[in-house]
Amino acid sequence: MNKYFDIKDKVYDITEKYPETIDVFVANGFKPLANESMRKTMGRTISLEMALKSKQINVEQFVQKLVDVIEKNRVSEDISLVEREREEKADIRIGGVLPCPVRIPLMEAFNKWLEEEKDSLNVTVDYELNAAAQGVDWLKNEIKNAESEEALSDLFISAGFDLFFDNRLMGKFRKMGTFEDITGFDKLNEDFDNEYISLIDPDREYSIIGVVPAVFLVNTEELEGIDMPTSWKDLFRPEFENRVSLPIGDFDLFNAILLNIYKVYGVEGVKGLKKALFKGMHPSEMVKSHMKKERPAVTIMPYFFTKMTKENGPMKAVWPKDGAIISPIFLLSKGSKKDKLKPFVDFFASKEVGEILAHNGRFPSTNPEVENKVDKDNKYMWLGWDYIKKNDIGKLIKECERIFEEA
Repeated sequence: MNKYFDIKDKVYDITEKYPETIDVFVANGFKPLANESMRKTMGRTISLEMALKSKQINVEQFVQKLVDVIEKNRVSEDISLVEREREEKADIRIGGVLPCPVRIPLMEAFNKWLEEEKDSLNVTVDYELNAAAQGVDWLKNEIKNAESEEALSDLFISAGFDLFFDNRLMGKFRKMGTFEDITGFDKLNEDFDNEYISLIDPDREYSIIGVVPAVFLVNTEELEGIDMPTSWKDLFRPEFENRVSLPIGDFDLFNAILLNIYKVYGVEGVKGLKKALFKGMHPSEMVKSHMKKERPAVTIMPYFFTKMTKENGPMKAVWPKDGAIISPIFLLSKGSKKDKLKPFVDFFASKEVGEILAHNGRFPSTNPEVENKVDKDNKYMWLGWDYIKKNDIGKLIKECERIFEEA
């Protein structure tokens, strides 16, 4: 028994009272809980005890994991006012959003590194690295309210084209020359630095440490004689009208899909995507969509979730031959603080972090020493730095959304 919750409590109640536990649930097989609507629907109907029994998870050990993360969070919340003032004036401030499947191992590695290097770093550090499931509104608010470079965090980590390129958000600071790529990489992982793709910012302002690829999950039972879709253009075929599920709730990835489709296929491509729409589903729903009465023939999802499909089942993962559309995981650092930031950038761009991304989360890394375990014939579709810098990405996202909604 513990003082925070009872095993008879509903999962939703626990995650609402202690949001920090969401990562623990997600990392231990409860992937649907990363989605707020799924937490509300599923979490309210099942107790913690029932949930653990359903997955044959040791109750005592799992409860201890939850208690540990709650108490770690309580300690940080209970620090004194004097300590809070010191943190607000920390030498280094880090903010960002980490993909749910890898947040816990990344935070464990980061905290371990901080402890080992604290003497040599000789700086005070304040950081907030939340799970992607908690959204980025808090981060957007910080950026919107920042009237000068000094009001910004010194290091940012997150996916999101609108967050980093919208001129009302980070875009205004990019124009001021605030950021500098200090990873020191002259060459990225060969998966992202070759004859058809380069993720190195030619202006050396932004860094990318990994990507979230969007692939197809095809329900072969629903094809009914229709040819398997193998490219993005195939989804515009009449036979796929109202039969494709899109990750509308995953704003970072959905924006990446809209932007790339618009770039390659124009307005008609975005309209074709809307015609194909079956409905938006969370990836954890998608992998089990073959068990629903109404089900899509194709679902578009992060590569990570395709590994949750049942072997020899009807769901088959397809890597688009014209490339998996990618949502980059950006790492932004202030050029004015590069001397103090360099060790932190080196850590987040390291082989260790790259392997956590690539191996734990199936988010391929740009670190040249990481083996991403993705077939070398599989390509990626990337918006491209030239396109990004020639367009107002924030406005373009709004325009794509308008076309999509009105189609």
